[in-house]
Amino acid sequence: MSEQPITDKKDKSSFSNFISGFAGGLVAVLLVGGIFWSLSEADTNSAKQQDEPVMKQTEDSSIPTTNITYEETNSVNAAVEQVSDAVVGVSNISHLNLWDDSETQGTGSGVIYKKEDSFAYVVTNNHVVEGAQAVEVILSNGEHVEADILGTDALTDLAVLRIPGDKVETVATLGSSDDLNVGDTAVAIGNPLGTEFAGSVTKGIISGLDRAVDVDTNGDRMPDWTTNVIQTDAAINPGNSGGALINAKGELIGINSMKIALTQVEGIGFAIPIDEAKPVMEQLETSGEVVRPYMGISGVDLSSVPARHARDTLMLDESVEEGIVLAQVQPRSPSDEAGLQRYDVITKIDDTDVSSMLELKSYLYRHK
Repeated sequence: MSEQPITDKKDKSSFSNFISGFAGGLVAVLLVGGIFWSLSEADTNSAKQQDEPVMKQTEDSSIPTTNITYEETNSVNAAVEQVSDAVVGVSNISHLNLWDDSETQGTGSGVIYKKEDSFAYVVTNNHVVEGAQAVEVILSNGEHVEADILGTDALTDLAVLRIPGDKVETVATLGSSDDLNVGDTAVAIGNPLGTEFAGSVTKGIISGLDRAVDVDTNGDRMPDWTTNVIQTDAAINPGNSGGALINAKGELIGINSMKIALTQVEGIGFAIPIDEAKPVMEQLETSGEVVRPYMGISGVDLSSVPARHARDTLMLDESVEEGIVLAQVQPRSPSDEAGLQRYDVITKIDDTDVSSMLELKSYLYRHK
């Protein structure tokens, strides 16, 4: 933008500032990522005419002044510098045998969150390492390190890897996602589109909290789980799966996981809140799996049962409008031992209403 000419005082002209933007459709898979971040700055120079009055501070008056600084920019720079070396690439390698060359099936991102004894630990997404015969971690200096998969969890889409600790100098500081507010600064770091753009940074805000996203883990196009996620408009692109979402302090507040892949949607990405990820990471690190409660039932939503069957077969009162109809109770399961039978209808767990198996599992797994 060229600088506006300064005219004589008697012939002052008005200035108009305008901002032009780009808009476009975006098609992507449900992966995460980010490409470079930038800040736009507009500096306005003002000129004083010699015959204009000049304000001066005197003993009788105090004129407050405000300097325009770049504290936020500097804060983001410091935050990125603090954690960027802890964000790594993760390569999913398949076809390991004597006759074929190894092949990289896909790449994603990960975050080094812990260093203990002679090992360092990396959290990433389950879908990044799913089906891998071997996994490599690419450090920020470009070095490739073989990693062990300690455990994976499809429901939360998390996985924990272990690498030699002598290769690691920087570990991410874990923050708290429970302290977030809508509008807070959010910075995504990862490897969009592979290692060519490794360490890319995008900046945005927290767009929403406690968003519920249905997840299909077995490919039957039916939701198996509802995950609570952080919504952000920090650019997220394929390849950033498992990357870091940090706050302005450089603390890890989320693990980038997915985005809405529709051409008419832009700037809606999701991250797994770090406070929900922590207990999963701990279990995967120590035992290799997440232990969850087991009831031993299968069922269907009452809303899917025709009203005639609900009345004649289930013999439900008309006041019962929502619940879960048990289709099967496994022998010697906790539900069987508790006396539950086929065609029983579950309407509450503790004091919480449930209307679907999805709600039942979500409550059970999170609160028990």
